[in-house]
Amino acid sequence: MFVRSFVEIAGPYPEVREALLHDVGSWLPGLADSAGASGEARMADVGFGHSMRVDRTVAVEVGTPIPDDGRTLVPIRWRPESREALFPALDGEIEAAPVGAASTQLSMTARYTPPFGLLGRVADRALLHRVAEATVKDFVDNVAAVVRDRLAHVHGGRAETGSPGGATGGP
Repeated sequence: MFVRSFVEIAGPYPEVREALLHDVGSWLPGLADSAGASGEARMADVGFGHSMRVDRTVAVEVGTPIPDDGRTLVPIRWRPESREALFPALDGEIEAAPVGAASTQLSMTARYTPPFGLLGRVADRALLHRVAEATVKDFVDNVAAVVRDRLAHVHGGRAETGSPGGATGGP
C-alpha cells in the first residue's frame, strides 16, 4: 500500500533543507513514536486494539540524505519492535522541495504491507489504511513543526506557518 502526506512551509528551500537535516538522526525517530501513539489511539477509538495487541514502540532508521534534482530525500524505515504488532512496517522518504523562491514543500511518501496476510489486507481496506494515512500526516505535521521552530530561531522568532498540506493514499 502507498501513503503520502505533505505540508508547505514558508521559507526558502535552502533554509528549510538545513533546518530539516541538522542532526536529523537524533530528533526524527522520536517523532515517529509520537505519530505511532496517535495511530494507536485512533484504532482504539474505532474498536481495534482493545483485545488485539497494539504495540506503539517503533524502531526508526534514518538513512543518508540524498540530494536529487533540486530536492532532498531522507530515507526512513519505520518498524514495530514487536513482531506481533498490529501496525505495519513503513519504508519511505521525507522530501523537501522548493515550491517557489520563499516556500518549500515537506512531504513523506511511504509504502507498507499490512500484517496478517489476507485478513490484514481486508482490515486495511476497511480501516487500517485511513489510520496509516492519519499517522503519516501526524508525522509530517510534527516534522514541519520542528522545522518551523528551527527557522523561527534562526530568524529571531519570526516564523510563518505556511499552508496546510494534505494526505493521499492508495493501493
